[in-house]
Amino acid sequence: MYKKLSLFVFAFGLISCNQQEEPKANTDLLYFDIKGYFTKEVSRLNRTNPQIVKQVLINNTTESKTINVKDWDKELAIFSNADINKSSWRGSFAVNKTPNSEHYTSASKKIPVEDVLIEKQNQQVKKIQIIISNKNILYTSGDTLTYYPDSLYQITKYQKIKLLNPKRYQVSGRFK
Repeated sequence: MYKKLSLFVFAFGLISCNQQEEPKANTDLLYFDIKGYFTKEVSRLNRTNPQIVKQVLINNTTESKTINVKDWDKELAIFSNADINKSSWRGSFAVNKTPNSEHYTSASKKIPVEDVLIEKQNQQVKKIQIIISNKNILYTSGDTLTYYPDSLYQITKYQKIKLLNPKRYQVSGRFK
């Protein structure tokens, strides 16, 4: 009797430990899912492996070359990191939605993402533009991130550190 009970408890424990919860869609997002969108884009771009004409501009010096991006997750990380659905930011963005666009703005000094514009055509994203600003006593920076699916992505950065000259960077990738 004791053996049967032990066997039953063991089998029950084994079965209960092996249950997997179904992944749930994140339906509680208040704003456009930037992180989710770029996760899908990274997956798609890794699959299609497009050629890119990448141009880097630093303080009026330009370098350009044609490449196949090896790690799209790293290449587009700055876009994914501008996710505005952080729980501490809930309710911090003014929302203006039309059938062809979504516009999110925040005036909070604590939130670096100031402005997000999503333009759509037939429910498909055609453009994402994100403006990020960081400011403190020693440092000021501003980023403008622009993404046109299958066409162009561009990162424009301005940086000013006290007692140093300002720097301007621009990285753009044109899909061939």
